[in-house]
Amino acid sequence: MDHGPGRRPGRGDAFDVVIVGAGLSGLSLAGHLTAGRRRDLTVLLIDHDRDEAPAGWAYWQRGPGPLDEAVCRAYPRVLVHATGRGLVVPLGGYTYRAVRRADLRRVVAGRLAGRPASGLCRGHVSEIREEGDAATVVVDGVGIGARWVFDSRPGPTGGRPPEAFLAFRGWRVRCARPVFDPDLPTLMDFRTSQAGGVRFGYVLPQTPHLALIEMTAFAWPGERRGPEPPPDPALHAYLTEVLNVGGYEIRRTETGTLGLRLSAGGPMAGAGRIVPIGARAGLVKASTGYAYGRIQRDSARIAHSLATSGHPWPRPASRRRHRLGDALLLDALHADGAAMERVFARLFAGNPAERVLAFLDEDTRLFDELRLIATLPPAPFLRAIVRRSRSRLAG
Repeated sequence: MDHGPGRRPGRGDAFDVVIVGAGLSGLSLAGHLTAGRRRDLTVLLIDHDRDEAPAGWAYWQRGPGPLDEAVCRAYPRVLVHATGRGLVVPLGGYTYRAVRRADLRRVVAGRLAGRPASGLCRGHVSEIREEGDAATVVVDGVGIGARWVFDSRPGPTGGRPPEAFLAFRGWRVRCARPVFDPDLPTLMDFRTSQAGGVRFGYVLPQTPHLALIEMTAFAWPGERRGPEPPPDPALHAYLTEVLNVGGYEIRRTETGTLGLRLSAGGPMAGAGRIVPIGARAGLVKASTGYAYGRIQRDSARIAHSLATSGHPWPRPASRRRHRLGDALLLDALHADGAAMERVFARLFAGNPAERVLAFLDEDTRLFDELRLIATLPPAPFLRAIVRRSRSRLAG
């Protein structure tokens, strides 16, 4: 177990907070805790099976945040291609930001190293157990005590199976020609083959020659093909036939699959001193797979509550109308995959970007949501309501 420049945690050591997993949720919580007012709070972040984590993330945000030091790019607008139209969307008070995991890890590790009896270590967590008013985390055979353990390891979310999967494959490419606008990422591009299900392209440019290109696809439980990322030929076709990049070199490959689960409410309560965070707590939005903003808000609430009350509660539930919206959109996509392109085309064409992004973040008032819903094609959602009503009557 490598504890970096600080001392190595050993048997019998204890911390106020132990965070298991240094992916997005673990790093974010550690970042919020170290940005808070409790300088005396001791924090250990365990980089558990770190190679499974993605290389980075992109997200939208309004105003400054406690993790801005790790941001490598910020974009004031995005591009959406849907229903034969390319729409450049100014983001208003938001910016679309990219952060590399290595940079976020460096920032958080530096903050931890600057606090007394805190740090980051690498190791495999084999067991987490609650023991009265504390907990023990077993790391590479060594038991470490904690008042609170925040667990972000991949695992079941309340035992509920996914309603759908979001699978992606990405290439970091270098093109021979300067084909990318380094100031304009593509959020969604439906100029792709929809054979076999809903899929869309995504472009995060770094320079005119360098970009991350992703293909994302929805899949459903029980489908013969399963939740597999789109094949390499789909990415090649997108690069050469849609983006017309000419020659290119693949620098890195990224793949992943997200299970999309309809939440029963707020983040899982966990078992006493062992608290789930991130995807394990159900913070991936079921209809879109977006999680960054929800994880930041949850991390901020936990940090504030620990600083003011000595415990991580409460963690507010998502509103029932947002959960219903997720369920209806997933139902509509399952029945008619082409509906997604029409929905997102209307969403961005008929509303200010600030309203759309706040809606996707579940940060809107009912009046704004009704105005936004009025711009969407009604048929897919009305049919979804009918199907759900029939299912309830039959059940």
